[in-house]
Amino acid sequence: MTSQSLTLVQGQSSTPIDVEIRGDRVLMNDTGFESAVGWTVKPEGFCFGDVCIPAGAAVTPSGLVDLAAFAQRAGRPFVADLGERVLSLGASAAARTQVLQSLEAPDFELPDLTGTMHRLSSYRGQKVLLAAYASW
Repeated sequence: MTSQSLTLVQGQSSTPIDVEIRGDRVLMNDTGFESAVGWTVKPEGFCFGDVCIPAGAAVTPSGLVDLAAFAQRAGRPFVADLGERVLSLGASAAARTQVLQSLEAPDFELPDLTGTMHRLSSYRGQKVLLAAYASW
């Protein structure tokens, strides 16, 4: 068992967290878990507002939360790179679907050819053509 300080990345934010490493399991206490992820550990399972999912083996008998097991139960992708001291907890498929169905582009800022920065939200109410390119 090893205690480490890692960075948890979720969406556009990153949070320093303290975890215990037991074999291939990344564990954290329920208080740190709640402040980092936003879900609460209750007797009925993991709860976010009025929504709860069973915790099962994702919570150890001593009350530590297995982050990979939580992610699997919540339907969220999880990646750990302990060598780089970083963890990533992605959004669930349902959350990504909801964002896509809204048909609202995320706000971003990019420079034009002269270096002037433009933010997408500053063009709200106007027609804008977005051209995307990918090399693959």
